[in-house]
Amino acid sequence: MAETEKIVLSKKDRLSVAWRSTFIQGSWNYERMQNGGWAFSMIPAIKKLYKSKEDRSAAMKRHLEFFNTHPYVASPILGVTLALEEERANGAPVDDVAIQGVKVGMMGPLAGIGDPVFWFTVRPMLGALGASLAISGNILGPIIFFVAWNIIRWSFMWYTQEFGYKAGSKITDDLSGGLLQDITKGASILGMFVLAALVQRWVSIVFKPVISEVKLDNGAYIDWNSLPSGIDGVKMAFEQYTQGLSLSQVKVTTLQNNLDSLIPGLAALLLTFLCMWLLRKKISPIIIILGLFVVGVVGHVIGLL
Repeated sequence: MAETEKIVLSKKDRLSVAWRSTFIQGSWNYERMQNGGWAFSMIPAIKKLYKSKEDRSAAMKRHLEFFNTHPYVASPILGVTLALEEERANGAPVDDVAIQGVKVGMMGPLAGIGDPVFWFTVRPMLGALGASLAISGNILGPIIFFVAWNIIRWSFMWYTQEFGYKAGSKITDDLSGGLLQDITKGASILGMFVLAALVQRWVSIVFKPVISEVKLDNGAYIDWNSLPSGIDGVKMAFEQYTQGLSLSQVKVTTLQNNLDSLIPGLAALLLTFLCMWLLRKKISPIIIILGLFVVGVVGHVIGLL
């Protein structure tokens, strides 16, 4: 008797699973969380691998068990699961416990990667880039954010699913070899680099108290009364200003001017360090935000900020 032909998931089948996994949170629930989206993603593979109604029903029930992880890092778990289901459909001794065990064993560690890589690093970087362009009136800001984000997201999901599928059950050995720790460490370093770059741009503190008022000598400021009228006077004022002349006869030095002459952006940096320290002390971000709001309002009322 001829040997039964092996059932193999084609690239088209795997692409269909990857596309469906985009909606893995579509039926999120408090009992089994992402199980509905996970089962929905597996439907093309189940239809290809199992021909009888009973086998398909059993496979669907198997994948309606509890599942929850970061929606993007679910892809390598999907890839491993596809490989295991393929082996099972071809007669390998892979039972329900083995499949569910791999899913549960991988979803926890991988969930810890998704947030720092995507929510705390990639999205803030692209968001800052898009916002900077949008603030300047460039329509490419939101377009670049949308296109770049989805290219990165989809590429990661597809290639990690393929990695999981090709590695099969051996992927757990690869991850236990330190890959998770390396990815997490790299994401943290990149996140701190991005945070440092954004502090100067997005954190702004201006201290208003006046330190000194000095009356300037003649010739050190623009004498508005002596300027000719019309466009010639405006042109001359611009020329004198570019030459370093003050706009008024009195030079006012504020606390912020002194801080900027010492280290520009020092107050913003110290505020950032303070917020990071509070977060390490397990202070709620909501409390920190409300505290900054209150300090800002009070500082403005008393003339400090």
